[in-house]
Amino acid sequence: MIAIPPHSPIAASLVLFSTLTIAACSAGAKPADAPASQPAPSATSEGAAGAPPAQSAPGAENSNLIGNPTGAVLPKDAKPMEATVEIKNTIRWSTASEVENFGYDVYRGDAEEGPFVRLTAKPIPGAGTSDEPHKYSYVDKDIDPTKDYWYYVESVSYAGVRERFTPVQKAKAKQPK
Repeated sequence: MIAIPPHSPIAASLVLFSTLTIAACSAGAKPADAPASQPAPSATSEGAAGAPPAQSAPGAENSNLIGNPTGAVLPKDAKPMEATVEIKNTIRWSTASEVENFGYDVYRGDAEEGPFVRLTAKPIPGAGTSDEPHKYSYVDKDIDPTKDYWYYVESVSYAGVRERFTPVQKAKAKQPK
């Protein structure tokens, strides 16, 4: 069971579903029949302990919304909220040190053998010359959640020399076909 209180903002960072839409009371709105001293019921995906949702109250036009399974009557000015969950692949790499490193380009392919396409419009800035460790990442939001992808990172020196920095890494599909 997922509970999302209707009085708090919804923040999500999940990579399993492409879009999740939840309708609930708008911020600050309470069901019309809730006493002022008690909070409004929480939005849930099903009734308590797996039980079916409560029956709708007579005349409750909004009680069939996802996020109002209790059947409470919502005020007429209540507006549905939406939470959109992004599907993405995040490529992470790190260095122990760097010598004359201008930056990194990230490449993606539909197969382990390629062909690969550069995703970065311009290199992700490197640390130049550094004896300290650095962490880097790139977020690929333009993916089909039913496909596997392969990625690698290429380093670019100040002189423009390009070298493959990481091996080819597979990112599995986020959803079945």
